[in-house]
Amino acid sequence: MEKRRKIKIDATLFDLCLGIFLYGIICQIIVLFFSRKPEYSIGLWIGDILAIAGSVHMWWTINRSLDMASKDASKTVGTQYLLRYFLLVVVMALLAVSGFANPLLAFLGYMGMKVSAYMQPFTRKISSRFFKI
Repeated sequence: MEKRRKIKIDATLFDLCLGIFLYGIICQIIVLFFSRKPEYSIGLWIGDILAIAGSVHMWWTINRSLDMASKDASKTVGTQYLLRYFLLVVVMALLAVSGFANPLLAFLGYMGMKVSAYMQPFTRKISSRFFKI
């Protein structure tokens, strides 16, 4: 008989990612109301994906650094912070140069991480009710 292993998802991280996704949907509705340009929608969702990836990376970094000595932990957190924002700057520069997507809307999508942190009590109710997390 094969046992299925359950993957434990951090509830706060799930709430944050859910909030980013809901924020992206709300922004998408607003963007579609004002413009139908695909570059705007693509930029918004690139920003949302970056925000979710940044949140997961931040959680992973903090979780990993908790098992380190204080000096090593602060060095690791600082290094990973710089790596995360360097990647953000590179992606935004590529979007600005290529014209593939709107970099301002990508930044708006990335700010979903900040908005989602404030929406956490609301997303906590949703995730505990519908996802049992």
